[in-house]
Amino acid sequence: MQPLGLDELAHAVYRFTLSQPGCRPEDLLLHLDGDEDAIRRSVDRLLELALLRPVSGTLVPTRPPLALRTLLQRQQSELLRQEREFTQIKAAVDRLSEEYEYAQAPGSHAGWERLETPAAIHARMERLAGKAAIECLSLLPADTTGEALNARRPIDQHMLERGVSVWNLHLESIYNDRPALGYARWLASNGGGVGTVPTLPLWLVIYDRTTALLSIDPHDPAAGAVEVTGAGFLTGLVSLFERIWASMTPLDADEAASGDEPSPVEREVLRLMGQGLTDEAVCKKLGIGLRTLRRTIAELMERLGARSRFEAGANAVDRGWLRPCPCSSDRLPRPKDKAQPDEAAGRPSAKTSVFA
Repeated sequence: MQPLGLDELAHAVYRFTLSQPGCRPEDLLLHLDGDEDAIRRSVDRLLELALLRPVSGTLVPTRPPLALRTLLQRQQSELLRQEREFTQIKAAVDRLSEEYEYAQAPGSHAGWERLETPAAIHARMERLAGKAAIECLSLLPADTTGEALNARRPIDQHMLERGVSVWNLHLESIYNDRPALGYARWLASNGGGVGTVPTLPLWLVIYDRTTALLSIDPHDPAAGAVEVTGAGFLTGLVSLFERIWASMTPLDADEAASGDEPSPVEREVLRLMGQGLTDEAVCKKLGIGLRTLRRTIAELMERLGARSRFEAGANAVDRGWLRPCPCSSDRLPRPKDKAQPDEAAGRPSAKTSVFA
């Protein structure tokens, strides 16, 4: 009874009128414990709520749903008004927060901000996607799990419903990952652009070509991500996406190699082998299993008429399948937190990365 503004005494008055329909006010004073003023206030409150009605000097109880319908409608209207007011206040707070962040960015972050946790990254993706008006471009390498992609689905759907173009690039190995493939096919069927390539350099999402999120360490997804802004950063990142997109294969497209030409995956296997990467490192780059890789290498060696991997590389260059580049980021040593003692002495460490 308390939400209706009724105390125990008012409830006792109402119960008494139920047991004694047509009772008089003086009957209440006679049979209920409480001073006269308190009982009269309780009667007045019940009359105000229309739970009691006076009939020829007596008090008759009414059915609560009928009596309280007007009160409930009034309360509902008040709740709706408060909800609208809360929404307006929240929108104002969000605008002020964005103004504060952008005002602080030039001095504190110089166009970038580090995001440490998956929760922080996902929250930033939601915010940037909600503001996107034109397009969203994404590179999604092998370490982008099906769970992470499914978490993106509501974000992508909201953008598509608002007319924002969504373009995603996945690895060719996505066909071996059922959850990731399901997400990619869902996006393609809902108007998004989806393509595949043999390898991707890093995780990257670009919103409206003005803001980008990218992995801090391409070799360690747990290291977090960084948000970057500014034309200098974004021009290079957009160019990277466009170059990779130019060589992609549409999702579920029939990819039949012409003649004896290698497929994009086979060509990438040759390129990575030529850089001296181990089989395990190549598998990680392509997102495939070790057995699949070694079967692909064996087939390439047979088609190239080679008895060794070195000979296969040489024959691939002779046929024009492979155009070696003297520079490659894959061969650069990864930065370490601190130098190992044997490295300081000029000797190679036993823990040297396979990418070195």
